[in-house]
Amino acid sequence: MDDELIPLVTELVEKVGLLRRDMKQHGDDEKYEARLARIDQKVSKLAETIGGKSPDAAKAVRTAWQMPARSLAFRNADHKQS
Repeated sequence: MDDELIPLVTELVEKVGLLRRDMKQHGDDEKYEARLARIDQKVSKLAETIGGKSPDAAKAVRTAWQMPARSLAFRNADHKQS
């Protein structure tokens, strides 16, 4: 994957992960359970595909989906150090 695309894809997955987290907190996740499961499958496939060429990028995508707040916190910390 192109080095310019990796951060963009990671941020997109992070935003969807944050939306999923908010839906769970508000109790809306049951209503969209099937859709969220399909998104989960696609994110897993994306990370698997990326992992063949860039394991670090795949890890970033998985973290952005599974723990979006953590991913965002680390990205913000990296941005502040720059």
